[in-house]
Amino acid sequence: MIRNFDHVTVVVRDIDKAKAFFMLLGLEEVISKVIEGEKFDAFMGLKDIKAEHMTLVLPGASPRMEVQLLKYHRPEIKPDPDIVRLDRLGFNHVCFAVDDIEAEVARLRAAGVEILNEILDFHSRKLVFIRGPEGITLELAELNDPN
Repeated sequence: MIRNFDHVTVVVRDIDKAKAFFMLLGLEEVISKVIEGEKFDAFMGLKDIKAEHMTLVLPGASPRMEVQLLKYHRPEIKPDPDIVRLDRLGFNHVCFAVDDIEAEVARLRAAGVEILNEILDFHSRKLVFIRGPEGITLELAELNDPN
């Protein structure tokens, strides 16, 4: 049985821009290294891999939560023109919990983050989608007061 969510990895073209985005959400860089060689080829199922790998963590999160960024030098990356569409099979979005969704939306909007919809009250949560690096969709959720 699984214990908890560990990490999500996002493939990016501009690792510094992606890092800045996730730091705006409160994550901090803990390690950055180049991965390459036979063990990574075998693990990733790719030939002649070389990539920058950066791990960002949310300080104080328990259990630990990571966002990993991966910028390939080899092989050539294949952009997904449909990444912004939420009506396709497979990965859809990642959701981050926040304490005050209205304040977060205002702060992120002021920083130039694209807010994709109005806040929705659904399933005891307030929810909003935002646009992340490389067009990925991220969600913010505030748990409504149960009282």
